[in-house]
Amino acid sequence: MEISLKLTERTAQGKQVKKLRNEGMVPSVVYGGQADPVHTQSPLVETTKVTHKAGKHSPVHLMIDGKKKLAIIKTIDVDPVKHRVRHVAFHTIKENEVITTEVPIHLTGMGESPAERAGLVVLQALERIEIKAKPAALPESLEISLESLETTDDKLTLGDIVLPEGVEFAEQEQNMEIVVANVYEPSALQAQNEAAAGDAEGPVSEEEAAEGEAAESTEGEAAGDSAESKEDAKE
Repeated sequence: MEISLKLTERTAQGKQVKKLRNEGMVPSVVYGGQADPVHTQSPLVETTKVTHKAGKHSPVHLMIDGKKKLAIIKTIDVDPVKHRVRHVAFHTIKENEVITTEVPIHLTGMGESPAERAGLVVLQALERIEIKAKPAALPESLEISLESLETTDDKLTLGDIVLPEGVEFAEQEQNMEIVVANVYEPSALQAQNEAAAGDAEGPVSEEEAAEGEAAESTEGEAAGDSAESKEDAKE
């Protein structure tokens, strides 16, 4: 299903962008080709729907003041408090151009495998992988079934994924033995988690804890100020 978004060119930049967001618009920028970046904007509701549907792997058909462009979303800046899309960066692509992008790996048949019915636990070890294909052939995700998993000796690897026609892994010499999902005994998994938790914990004095909290607070405020300044500069 085609994903589309209508953009208009914007003149608001820097500190003016805050007013733009308050009016329910999302600032964006469109890169690509030999042309200069185009500063754009679009309504928050429509933009949020598109970013959720397309992510960073599905092509988006852009209409910029009457001009059609095909693009991939490169970055999505989301407000950490309000959870609203603050800024989007698009990168234009061509219909016949093979592009590289990262897509999620979805496990199908969760809870229905012989292993899970026997009381074992299946955990996903690899959640995303880079692929390459022409825009029209790009899948929203790669799927792999759990139906072959029966015992703790079983696992799923990249070699078990059936790629759609016209799609390849980004690295031609990709190791097909990379594990996507493993099967565990619940008791063994619990023991591993407890051991990991024990290693992570260590005696910390009250003075060290207080200093750590103060440092984290200062660093967080500095990072927030830096991020805002950088964004205002680029917009």
